[in-house]
Amino acid sequence: MTEPITYAAAGVDTEAGDKAVELMKDAVRKTHGPEVLGGVGGFAGLFDASALVGYTRPLLATSTDGVGTKVAIAQAMDKHDTIGHDLVGMVVDDIVVVGAKPLFMTDYIACGKLVPERIADIVRGIAEACEIAGTALVGGETAEHPGLLGVDEYDVAGAATGVVEAERMLGPDRVRVGDVLIALASSGLHSNGYSLVRAVVRHAGWELDRHVDELGRTLGEELLEPTKVYASDCLALAADEAADVHAFTHVTGGGLAANLARVLPAGLVATVDRGSWEVPAIFQLVRELGSVPRGDLENTLNLGVGMVAIVGAEGADAALERCRALGLDAWVLGEVAELTDETSRGNLVAGTKGVQAGAVLLTGDYR
Repeated sequence: MTEPITYAAAGVDTEAGDKAVELMKDAVRKTHGPEVLGGVGGFAGLFDASALVGYTRPLLATSTDGVGTKVAIAQAMDKHDTIGHDLVGMVVDDIVVVGAKPLFMTDYIACGKLVPERIADIVRGIAEACEIAGTALVGGETAEHPGLLGVDEYDVAGAATGVVEAERMLGPDRVRVGDVLIALASSGLHSNGYSLVRAVVRHAGWELDRHVDELGRTLGEELLEPTKVYASDCLALAADEAADVHAFTHVTGGGLAANLARVLPAGLVATVDRGSWEVPAIFQLVRELGSVPRGDLENTLNLGVGMVAIVGAEGADAALERCRALGLDAWVLGEVAELTDETSRGNLVAGTKGVQAGAVLLTGDYR
């Protein structure tokens, strides 16, 4: 007689899932305000929509994303408490681009083997970042996929919903000739371009525990630097009437120019001065180790700019002052002009992500 095949024998441990929930639930509850009902463990997360009663015309905004192959670095270093910050940053900061406040978020983790402590570390990181963003973590799912993923492999994804008053929505319709671009510094690589970065590291034969003087720490520590979560700061900046914010762009996959072009109206061009900032050491290291062409770097990595605010010309000084008060490293990146024969000279970036909108021109050289 053959041995019976159980779910556990097939590689799925439901008791480990229960233990993971116990380990993470306190961190998740810290993100809950009075609008969240039902607590942890329900089939669905509940959010009291009466919080929207004060809106005249509330528009719901939603976004979903993951963190790409950055998870491979976390797995290689067996350090899982920061990848959640990356997930939240990738999701909620897309919502903030239209001026929406992220209300709640859910997550999904797929793994080859459910190790409760590892899953709890990931979710704690998600919860910590949700607190920073002022977003409730209302639910999630952890799935064990033996045979599809290795025992130490996992992937993470998330989705969030936010709200913005229709008349306060930000975007291309508000952008005008003469507007000023304000750059907000990134915390590092964030969560894009890691396929390129990992290829460069493999090519160079460097180990993650290698100390790099230019970085002041090990390569692995630099590569795991969490994505900066801008949501609360961007909302505070947008609420400052003197700053006169017209639009934001989140610099993710595709780099600065491709993402900036998406929030410009057709017929306008944003001119970006490369000389306005010094590219952080990690990006220079990637370029040197892999002999990566400048075009590939600009089309893949954020190069030190994580978010851009487009503000009215008269609001630029107030915007910079507000950024300083919020503890943000910010500077004037460029300006918006009419797209003419004169301003279209050079390699324009336009029509990215399927959006036929404005254009971006990168000028000069980096410091």
